[in-house]
Amino acid sequence: MNKPPTKQIWRAGNMLYPLPAVMVSCARNGEKPNIITVAWAGTVCTNPPMVSVSIRPERHSYGMIEESGEFVINLVTQELVRACDWCGVRSGLDHDKFAFCGLDALPAEGMTYAPLIAQSPVNIACRVVQKIPLGSHDLFLAKVVSIHVDPDGLDEKGRYDLDRAGLVAYSHGEYFALGRKLGSFGYSVKKEKPSGREMEKEKTSRRETENDRNPGRYRKEEKRSGRDKGNRRRRKKGNPGSRKPAGGDPEKRKEKG
Repeated sequence: MNKPPTKQIWRAGNMLYPLPAVMVSCARNGEKPNIITVAWAGTVCTNPPMVSVSIRPERHSYGMIEESGEFVINLVTQELVRACDWCGVRSGLDHDKFAFCGLDALPAEGMTYAPLIAQSPVNIACRVVQKIPLGSHDLFLAKVVSIHVDPDGLDEKGRYDLDRAGLVAYSHGEYFALGRKLGSFGYSVKKEKPSGREMEKEKTSRRETENDRNPGRYRKEEKRSGRDKGNRRRRKKGNPGSRKPAGGDPEKRKEKG
């Protein structure tokens, strides 16, 4: 008799969590820059580097991005999470979000209008290549133009250490700090280098296995090895039977006399 299913079936919905909660900054000619909080954002291509953000058409930032064709994705740290949440529930039509949150807007390399948020450790400047209507949201597909990073986040090898940045994740309406490291890409198939003790154990095990298959082999080798060592010691000390008498050859001494 088959075991009945143990999982419930829900109606279709969004359950792909956790996600990065990011602050997307944008602007257009003649208006103050704005910030919109986006959870529907992600990487879509490695080469060329491309990302996407999905935004409802009724949002104030939607028109800015559609008209200017550019935006900046700013990663969110634990220090920025309150501002991130506030920017997601307030409209840029009513508030200057940069001023209210005490954030600084700086020019981003390759952008004409969209600024970056100075307090964010990583800023990804993007240029829109396509807008795809999906339903409740439109997806802006964009190429990465430049990346700005905080030099304080670089490790001793010059790589940016995202683990030390204190980034946050978003899951089903809640913000979380990232936890401890569990592994790195490819670690599940990477062979660990054995220690000296483990290598010696493996060598001994192989010898014991081989000795079981061919009894006496290693005993012969050990005897031979012992004889070789004895011969080397005798050669090192010298063979007494081959030493010449003190003073040289007696016959030669007679000739000299």
